Amino acid sequence: MAQTATSRICSLVLRIFTLVLLLISLIVLTTNTKTIEVSDGSVRLRFSDVYAYKYVLAAIVFGTAYTLLQVGLSVFKVINGSDSNILFDFYGDKIMSYMLATGAAAGFGVTADMKQLFDASELYFHDFYDKAYASCSMLFFAFVCTAVLSVMSSYALPKSI
Repeated sequence: MAQTATSRICSLVLRIFTLVLLLISLIVLTTNTKTIEVSDGSVRLRFSDVYAYKYVLAAIVFGTAYTLLQVGLSVFKVINGSDSNILFDFYGDKIMSYMLATGAAAGFGVTADMKQLFDASELYFHDFYDKAYASCSMLFFAFVCTAVLSVMSSYALPKSI
């Protein structure tokens, strides 16, 4: 037997926690808009106006879809005590952890750059930055959970062969 019942339950708990973090990140990112009234009209900034945030959104969506699939498979593994799909767990966790990490990094980077740009122009988008940082932080924590799952699947792989 490659995985113990404890490791299967830990994997399920980490996957559920990852799913919750990704959903929070998705909600915060997609509701992130800011409108500033200026003398000649208004300036409105939405997350979809920035290409890097579109990549962050894609990473969140793919991560959520993968995590939903893995939660279902983990529930099946806990109930039946099976060790199926070890290679899928191994490669999927590796790929998804890289995608989540690059999404969080892109979000942090573009937010820092935008903050420098807009703070110099005296437009106050601080709420927009804070929400962007919050979304990227949740995405980063989801990456950490997926990285831990990746290590766990790495340890389970040689035991199953």
